[in-house]
Amino acid sequence: MGRNPMRAAVTLCAAAALAVPLGTASAAPRAEHTVRQQVQDPVLVDCSMQGQVRPAAYVLACGDGNSRLTSMHWSRWDAAEAVGQGYNAVNDCDPYCAAGTFRSYPVTVRLDQPQGREQDPGEQHYTRMTLTYTDGRPDGFPRVVTYPLPG
Repeated sequence: MGRNPMRAAVTLCAAAALAVPLGTASAAPRAEHTVRQQVQDPVLVDCSMQGQVRPAAYVLACGDGNSRLTSMHWSRWDAAEAVGQGYNAVNDCDPYCAAGTFRSYPVTVRLDQPQGREQDPGEQHYTRMTLTYTDGRPDGFPRVVTYPLPG
């Protein structure tokens, strides 16, 4: 330890004391980043199984595209639910679907019951969608319709 063992010991202790706060400070952002990733808001899974957040449009009828959400504006999107307003554009299929007309109905959309995705359990997705028609609705539709969502 050289000629002054006391000085060497004090220097060693000071270096150790300085290293502890620096190690803690540099580790804090990583821990904070991990927490942020774990509480990520759920996604809405589309027809191609891609997760979307606050989409402006969404196809409800994946097989034929005869029902979709358009002009969506989301007022809430969090870990519990998402709520938005827009239009449900529905093909009236009159006289048949290929020659039908799309008619738009104002709706409030609620997404809820988030769960982990099968392909990525760390990513949450909404599993239920509820449409509430606020002014008119397609023939034969109730005022409130609930759909299970893919995930």
